[in-house]
Amino acid sequence: MLVGMAVMPHGNEAVYPPDDESRKLNEALKEIGRRLKDSETYVLISPHNVRISDKLGIIMTEYLIPWLPFNDVHVPSESEYKTDRMLAEKIFKEARGRFPIVDINFASAKGRYSRFPLTWGEIIPLHFLEKREIVLLTPARIDRNILVEFGRFLGKLLEEEEKKIGLIISADHGHAHDEKGPYGYAKESEEYDKIITEALKSSNLETLLSLDDEFIAKAKPDSYWSLLIGLGVLKEIPMKSSLVTYACPTYYGMASALFSRK
Repeated sequence: MLVGMAVMPHGNEAVYPPDDESRKLNEALKEIGRRLKDSETYVLISPHNVRISDKLGIIMTEYLIPWLPFNDVHVPSESEYKTDRMLAEKIFKEARGRFPIVDINFASAKGRYSRFPLTWGEIIPLHFLEKREIVLLTPARIDRNILVEFGRFLGKLLEEEEKKIGLIISADHGHAHDEKGPYGYAKESEEYDKIITEALKSSNLETLLSLDDEFIAKAKPDSYWSLLIGLGVLKEIPMKSSLVTYACPTYYGMASALFSRK
């Protein structure tokens, strides 16, 4: 069953907070970790792993290996994570033919050589979570309705599982808050982040569907497509948010939220 859905950032400042807002975010993320500690598996959706332009990806390697941490962010001493292969295979087999999804393996179909890297998109959220087996999904920037429907499918499938599952959406928001940052300044980044924060607070992600493509392109988020999957999950399993915080200590915005059953 699905025990909760968390929106968690993947910026280094979430781990090493430089200001008061970031410290509040850090504390909220720690609390999210405590509340999801009963999860037996995490399904983690990350925009910074395999990048496929027109397909959702699901990683099938037996092991996941931290590769690109930000500024030596701590990961558990046993740094290898195991994939919940049974759940990953079930998601893929039931989604294939219904959604544009591909399975991804590397070097060997199974065993010690079946390994794949984890980036900051996964390592930062995992920093706050008890170590568990993982199913790693990568979103694609495809049709909105497909992503929402995939979320509904995923929510229903996870709810029907006997084991307790935590769904983690790794997401940062507008990336154009600072003219000295790599993407420059765009007012749309601040506007996007306000919209997302209010949507998280109200437990209603429907407003995502009203944002036009030009606005999203100017705001430069990486969260939009993953949050559409989250919207689909909420359509299938109504949940209420808590622990909503926001910080923007650098050029990108970060937020937290934990969705639990009403």
